[in-house]
Amino acid sequence: MTTQGIKTVLHPVSDLGKAKAVYAALLGLAPQTDSPYYVGFDAEGQHIGLVPDGGPQGMTSPVTYWHVPDIDAKLAELTAAGAEVKEAAHEVGGGRLVATVIDLDGNVLGLIQDR
Repeated sequence: MTTQGIKTVLHPVSDLGKAKAVYAALLGLAPQTDSPYYVGFDAEGQHIGLVPDGGPQGMTSPVTYWHVPDIDAKLAELTAAGAEVKEAAHEVGGGRLVATVIDLDGNVLGLIQDR
């Protein structure tokens, strides 16, 4: 099964207000989502998210999210190939499912399915 590409990148940040200003300057636009627990920008088909202190996932570096039509099938393919599930598929609102796996070198890869 093929993916729909990388469309989302989440960045852990230590100071959400300061990071929001930097990313707004970089992207040349205001955030579309602006809350104390998440700030998100939609720029040219890409979603850039800022997560204070790495969020509940404990992110320590940016995570790219591959958009897929069937998250469970893709998780099965990845684990069969040797990846380890870090965060099982779960809904985060609006019908969106997310999951993360760890590849053989310790890199975190994200998956998103929109329903």
